[in-house]
Amino acid sequence: MVQTNTQASQRRGRGLMLELFENINFMGRRIVFRGGEVAVRDARALDFNDLLSSFRVQNRMNPNRVTLVLFEDINYQGDFRVFRGSQNVADLRTINFNDEMSSFVLVARRLTNAQIRAIQNSMRAPQGVVEIFQ
Repeated sequence: MVQTNTQASQRRGRGLMLELFENINFMGRRIVFRGGEVAVRDARALDFNDLLSSFRVQNRMNPNRVTLVLFEDINYQGDFRVFRGSQNVADLRTINFNDEMSSFVLVARRLTNAQIRAIQNSMRAPQGVVEIFQ
């Protein structure tokens, strides 16, 4: 199921692209998100729970204005890793997060740690972000 609160978020996120890979070094099954801010509350909706091993994230409009937060548990809970700015991560084993992701948030701005805590406390994506859940 997909839920959206506003189209302004999608305009802001036009340059976003996220590629998720099942294996290290950008190999194996791939899921691509393009052109908007998105949050996946439960990766089981994508049949991708605890499978992420590498990813590419970018904002083609402004490379520094992107934040990807990977959460260990569904509903944006548990341990998490934050990636700010466009980047390629070829092996999540290097940061002890291989095959751990169960939910994530991708936005076209730099989220602060306080904003990430608010996401965890509310168990909701930031306002206006398209949210995918089971």
